[in-house]
Amino acid sequence: MPITSSEIAQLATTTVAVHPLVLLSVADHHARSAARSSNKRVVGILLGQDNGKAVNVANSFAVPFEEDDKDPKTWFLDHDYIEGMWGMFKKVNARERPVGWYHTGPKMRASDQEINELFKKFIPRPVMVIVDVREDTVGIPTDAYFAVEEIKDDGTETQKTFLHVPSTIEAEEAEEIGVEHLLRDIKHSTTTTLSTRVQEQLLSLRGLRSRILEISDYLKSVAKGDLPINHQIIYHVQDALNLLPDLDDPAKTKAFTVNNNDQLLVVYLSSLLRAVIALHALVDNKESIGKAELEEKEGEDEKKAKSGTPAAKKTDDAKDEKKGESKDEEKGL
Repeated sequence: MPITSSEIAQLATTTVAVHPLVLLSVADHHARSAARSSNKRVVGILLGQDNGKAVNVANSFAVPFEEDDKDPKTWFLDHDYIEGMWGMFKKVNARERPVGWYHTGPKMRASDQEINELFKKFIPRPVMVIVDVREDTVGIPTDAYFAVEEIKDDGTETQKTFLHVPSTIEAEEAEEIGVEHLLRDIKHSTTTTLSTRVQEQLLSLRGLRSRILEISDYLKSVAKGDLPINHQIIYHVQDALNLLPDLDDPAKTKAFTVNNNDQLLVVYLSSLLRAVIALHALVDNKESIGKAELEEKEGEDEKKAKSGTPAAKKTDDAKDEKKGESKDEEKGL
């Protein structure tokens, strides 16, 4: 059923929250499937709650799926498996209901609309989440979409498309503890806090760069006429540009420079202080080792002196006996 522009605007404000357990399950599903074929994507069901304004994705399970790479209209999805798994999950946790489906794209496919129509038999408003499981992925690895049927302004035939909605990664307290334990095994124990923060900022900058390149490619495609103008996207881009500071103003440029120099000064002083503390600890360690070696040597000397006194007495007595025997022999002669 076609929806109006106001309904599309309301649907665009829906937020999809994905839990870490779902990401781990999807990554495990893809890893097991990649052992057989590394180029194929995997498909599964998302479980959680949908209150109309937000979708909470708390769990998932894999679904047997096959498709032909050459013919996008040829694909297979096991319906009976979905019903059987959903029946078992309902016995364990009745609060978690099917809210959508996922696949590991990493981009959209031509058959996504047909698969989404199939899932509407089980879910009234299915959300499609594309999870990018590639190792070089920067930023949030999820993209959420709702299928809509837009009404054209010129009165032409309606068109089915996907509407992108914001997605976030949220975790409960138990999940945060589990993720921290996993990260302890992944991260190196000798990595300092400063280097970790710098690495995280570097990853954030890479993610920002990739988003800016996507915006640039989209605007170039619109300018060339390859893509139609979407006024909502243009409004969002304009709002983002309005939030940028005016770097042509000398006062703001000076303020940015001063703030940057202050932060670098703190980093420089921290590095100097850290080096001084390390040298001081090294000197103390060397001194304590020298004192321990000296005390150990003195203790050995005292032991040798104590053990050497009876032996010296025995040696003197033996010498006296030999002298007495030699004198008696001389007298006998």
